[in-house]
Amino acid sequence: MSDSTQTAAKIPVVVNGALGKMGRAIVKAIAEADDMTLVGAIDRNPKLIGEDIGEVIGIGPLEIPVLNDLEATLVSAQSEAPSGGSAVMVDVTHPDSVYGSVRAALAYGVRPVVGTTGMSNQQIQDLAEFADKASTGCLLIPNFSIGMVLLQQAALQAAAYFDHVEIIELHHNQKADAPSGTAVKTAQMLSELNKSYNPPQVEETEKMTGARGSQTEDGVRIHSVRLPGLIAHQEVIFGAAGQSYTLRHDTSDRVCYMPGVLLSIRRVLPLKSLVYGLDKIL
Repeated sequence: MSDSTQTAAKIPVVVNGALGKMGRAIVKAIAEADDMTLVGAIDRNPKLIGEDIGEVIGIGPLEIPVLNDLEATLVSAQSEAPSGGSAVMVDVTHPDSVYGSVRAALAYGVRPVVGTTGMSNQQIQDLAEFADKASTGCLLIPNFSIGMVLLQQAALQAAAYFDHVEIIELHHNQKADAPSGTAVKTAQMLSELNKSYNPPQVEETEKMTGARGSQTEDGVRIHSVRLPGLIAHQEVIFGAAGQSYTLRHDTSDRVCYMPGVLLSIRRVLPLKSLVYGLDKIL
């Protein structure tokens, strides 16, 4: 096989939010992947527009400039896709902009892999309908860590035996949305058992608003912590008479997300609709 054929067979990928901490790690992972090629790096930082993304993040030149024109980059990326194939956009930006970016990608036939959380249920439903009409795959992945998927599966098993459960999620203090998408996804999975949690034992009074955290319709409490020095952490604590059972996942380096990111890029290609959660593609 010629070098040109090998290059053409690679998945063209655009990273939206390329200069953030996650974006930088994703750019590096894509550059090292044998079956992918970085074709776009989008970011809003005006000081670095036009600079080579590889040079900026310290991995050497990639000949891909940092740009702030997502739509033009999506058009260019799709033109580089193999015949009958699609380009992929990985979005790790901000809750305020992610919905518009994903809609744009779907409109141009580029398949979104979305790590940004904070969209409303209505926005997610709108994107699901748009993806269905376009017959274009889209992955919403609140957490790319395989370890978190295992925690959620263990929580689902435990919930069959415990009626009392609370979730504590802890993140760095630059995270814009709370609770985290991962905590929301975990609570949604617990709701699949169609049971109520945390039946009241006393009439509670909050001396300070929010002291008991947020609460889902079926009673699961979610508490959010934001501190410098943290990356991403989650505990699911179950309680019953005379015992408690705690599940915890800690992220010490964003490198733990990269296998899930690369897997998502590969798995989104044959999809024809929106899929929510890494567990759905493992």
